[in-house]
Amino acid sequence: MLGKIIGAAAGAAAGNATSGMTGAKGAIAGTLAVAAARRMGVLGLLAAGAGGYLLKRMKDKKEQKRETLTPVEPVRAPSPQPA
Repeated sequence: MLGKIIGAAAGAAAGNATSGMTGAKGAIAGTLAVAAARRMGVLGLLAAGAGGYLLKRMKDKKEQKRETLTPVEPVRAPSPQPA
C-alpha cells in the first residue's frame, strides 16, 4: 500500500512537470507503474529501461538527421537600387 502511495505521489509530480499530462493522470500512471514493476521483477525492469534508452537514442538520431536535412532558402543577390 505504501508503495502505491509513493508511486502515485511521484507520478503526480512527474505529471505536473510534463506537458500534456495532469497531476491526476500522472498519479494513475505512477500507481500502475508500481504494480507493473512488482510483476516484472529486476530483469524486466532492466529490460524496460534498456528498451526506453534505445528508443530515446533512435528518436534523437532521427531528429538530428531531420535538422541536417532541412532545406535552406537560397541566398539572392540584392537588386540594384536606382540612385
